[in-house]
Amino acid sequence: MSKTILITGATAGIGRFTALHLAKLGHYVIASGRKLDELAKLEAEARVANVRIDTVALDVTSTTSIAAAVAAVDALTEGKGPDVLVNNAGFGILGPTSEISDSEMRRQYETNVFGLMNVTRAFLPKMMARRSGRVINVSSVGGRMTLPYFGVYNSTKYAVESLSDALRYELRPFDIDVALIEPGIIRTNFEATAVAGMAQFATSPYGKAIGKYEEMSKLADKFASDPIVIAKAITRAVTARRASARYVAPRSQNAIFLASTFLPRVMWDWAMRKVGHLSVKNIDFTARSAPVPPPWEVPVARSKHTPVASA
Repeated sequence: MSKTILITGATAGIGRFTALHLAKLGHYVIASGRKLDELAKLEAEARVANVRIDTVALDVTSTTSIAAAVAAVDALTEGKGPDVLVNNAGFGILGPTSEISDSEMRRQYETNVFGLMNVTRAFLPKMMARRSGRVINVSSVGGRMTLPYFGVYNSTKYAVESLSDALRYELRPFDIDVALIEPGIIRTNFEATAVAGMAQFATSPYGKAIGKYEEMSKLADKFASDPIVIAKAITRAVTARRASARYVAPRSQNAIFLASTFLPRVMWDWAMRKVGHLSVKNIDFTARSAPVPPPWEVPVARSKHTPVASA
């Protein structure tokens, strides 16, 4: 049965692939994002494919933008709102956890956590009133395990996992399913762009280790899956009679969860240090971390920002 599906962060990567894939399957897709030119390109691509995708401007970090998007979606759906909300908007900045600035940490949480929750809250009331709906949150395998240099980004996904679990319990009486999508390494610009941003840490004690990690990241990209793998997982979550709590994509990523669960902690920690090249020989003990003022001494910027990488 055709559903009305709202997707956030649909201007690139997973969101864009998913919007086109679901539209080609006959669903009515409303794609949203901050970049109006990219939304226009997506509409044009849909027309070439002879499918319909409507677009709505949406910055998940802006309550004003969210309110405007709710009104726009109401107008497109004659006041019904979406059957399914896919929270895909998100981005990551990688680097040694102690070296990432307070402002960069906040940026990730504003989009990946608070933005996701504010959008969800905005579209839930009509689902709850009609006692029907589905919320699909795009998390990561990094929402259940932590990798070196991914500490801040992974922590936002841990938060998304916990919030989604709580919502799943609390919304079940309203017959609203909440599902998590947990992508592994996907062939988008996410990691390449995020890793490129690690150059700022070259003069930190981790500079040499980061240089080696970039080489490993490029090698790992050769084994990455196409975004269509995630689009199909989201489709399963959309169309299932009762959505599962989690969809790992590709499914082969389940092996790493088994390893992290059953390997002795000392072995797992050794493996993670190996992945990050975090050996004594790769640490410059003479280098000094850039001084990071405590957050209470730094005014929080409220201006618009451009995420380093989207997922």
